[in-house]
Amino acid sequence: MSSYYAVIFTSLLTDNTAGYSEMAHKMEELAKKQPGYIGFESAREELGVTISYWESIEAIKKWKENIDHLDAQQKGRDQWYRWYKTRICKVEREYEFERS
Repeated sequence: MSSYYAVIFTSLLTDNTAGYSEMAHKMEELAKKQPGYIGFESAREELGVTISYWESIEAIKKWKENIDHLDAQQKGRDQWYRWYKTRICKVEREYEFERS
């Protein structure tokens, strides 16, 4: 695979997480339908980390402007997140290990 982009979203939740899991699942399903989407990984303990992978910066911009995603972002700022940070990185190389 040639180079691609990663959007790294790290966050801390508030105590008011009603509806958060459902919205996260909805956003995952919606992102999968966006042109340029490659995949995602997520982990949540105290600090949440979600990484989505995209073919281009243009695909990331279109996802950020998606009306349902904009709604989720606003709900996140109003209710679910105490803090978050988004980083956009170009992935030049990848490799992995898997025990058989």
